[in-house]
Amino acid sequence: MLRAMTRVFHRTLGRTLPVAVSGSGVTLRDADGRSYIDASGGAAVSCLGHGHPEVTAAMHAQIDRLAYAHTSFFTTEVAEALADTLVADAPEGIGHVYFVSGGSEAIEAALKMARQYFVETGQPERRHFVARRQSYHGNTLGALAVGGNEWRRAQFAPLLIDVAHVSPCYEYRDRADDETPEAYGRRLVAELEAEFERLGPRNVIAFVAETVVGATAGAVPPVPGYLRGVRELCDRHGILLVLDEVMCGMGRTGTLHACEQEGVAPDLMTIAKGLGGGYQPIGAVLVQQRIFDAFARGSGFFQHGHTYLGHAVACAAALAVQRVIRRDGLLAACAERGAQLRARLGERFGAHPHVGDIRGRGLFMAIELVSERATKAPFDPALKLHARIKQEAMARGLMVYPMGGTIDGRRGDHVLLAPPFIVTPQQVDRIVELLGEAVDAALPGG
Repeated sequence: MLRAMTRVFHRTLGRTLPVAVSGSGVTLRDADGRSYIDASGGAAVSCLGHGHPEVTAAMHAQIDRLAYAHTSFFTTEVAEALADTLVADAPEGIGHVYFVSGGSEAIEAALKMARQYFVETGQPERRHFVARRQSYHGNTLGALAVGGNEWRRAQFAPLLIDVAHVSPCYEYRDRADDETPEAYGRRLVAELEAEFERLGPRNVIAFVAETVVGATAGAVPPVPGYLRGVRELCDRHGILLVLDEVMCGMGRTGTLHACEQEGVAPDLMTIAKGLGGGYQPIGAVLVQQRIFDAFARGSGFFQHGHTYLGHAVACAAALAVQRVIRRDGLLAACAERGAQLRARLGERFGAHPHVGDIRGRGLFMAIELVSERATKAPFDPALKLHARIKQEAMARGLMVYPMGGTIDGRRGDHVLLAPPFIVTPQQVDRIVELLGEAVDAALPGG
């Protein structure tokens, strides 16, 4: 059943969307009875798939006890339990968790927390953030400002705070032919250091980066040593490192936190999507103990807050999701299925004339489309290849996450895959098969 009329202000106007009515495992169903394999987890959200009975049971039980209590009056047992769980498994030095309702809120909180930290420690002159081009940190104004997604930023640019942006770590397009990955990473760190020097290192609050770049450029991992070099540089100048793992974190890359694979611990880290798996809106900022201590010794108050932070039902859902992931060994499963997904993508697209790169980690993978492999030339943006691929995939019962503007906000197309951790080997094969059909059908002359 398709709704021809709607009072909902949808993301895109003038389209008639199918009506989702149920979900089970990796499958969603619409009102017309059509089934879709959720190979993107929505937007890398549904790590446990849909309709997990233990998660829904935990939510029902929490609602029966207590749905909501404002955090200016109360804490809750479930929020405390979730915080304990997250800190126990967090990167080195993380001591506390600040709960919010999603990724953009988490970034906003982290930016304000970073600024207030330096006010609390007697360094109010620190006022600049540095981030990277072709990054995405959310759609609220602060998140848009640090983000480097030019298409999303453009019309709101007059409203955004001034943030310095440096080059992304985008090996496929930006590493020189005679440059090793390690040398490329050192070049990027040197560029960042030069930007710190231009601004004055004691004027810089933080460097903000996605550990593995998500929606804007499509599952782009850092080269070896790059983030360790960034960590050392930030430490040298007393600048905070804020890692955004809203999309790539909470198991998506095969380890609970993507930064584990880089051997670095951030000062602040944002998480969201895989935290609650889509069962309730929830996000969080993981906070180094020394930052918390500065607040505790100083004002004793974080000048920030939202009505629904620490929402009891959201915390119950997230706690259940995290317990299932640990109990069922789904981090190892994610790594194993991710290796299979990479292999299948290589078999299907490794020699494809219009797939230039296959990249990612774990169940966080992408292909980048090119009009010509040898030159890496993108397709004409007017073709809207990414949108055509999404349409062809949906027609085949497959949900993927394509995006345009991969290179510079205007040119380039990629397709992101982020299936639930419970995906089976047979479903991985089917995902790649259907994606191959969709890509070939969407290409000019397809």
